[in-house]
Amino acid sequence: MNPEEKKVFMLLKAVIYHYHGLDETEKLDLEQMSLDHQAKDELKWALDFVAEDYITAFDRARAYLNTIIGDYTKPKRVDLINMVWQSNNLKGYVTEMEATAMLKLAKDWNVERELIDLVLR
Repeated sequence: MNPEEKKVFMLLKAVIYHYHGLDETEKLDLEQMSLDHQAKDELKWALDFVAEDYITAFDRARAYLNTIIGDYTKPKRVDLINMVWQSNNLKGYVTEMEATAMLKLAKDWNVERELIDLVLR
């Protein structure tokens, strides 16, 4: 993963996790993912992005990601949405707020049908 992809990856996870309030399992997952992908700086950037204004973090991240994700291939966009879905399943459930956030992103990225198919599997 290049540095931009790491930023996208970490921001996407961080903003979805913070959508309802970051819990301990999610915090540990973010830390582990930053270690696994050598993305410590990118995680710090993502957490700072969210902390800048917690209330508007999702909308700001959505706008930011939409400027970048449009250049990604469809399989890459599906992989990113799937990664977030799978990450949320680590805790055993996905909240309605998280699912709604992911559906908004999937719609923006023209992969809504693919996300629904992944969820139904």
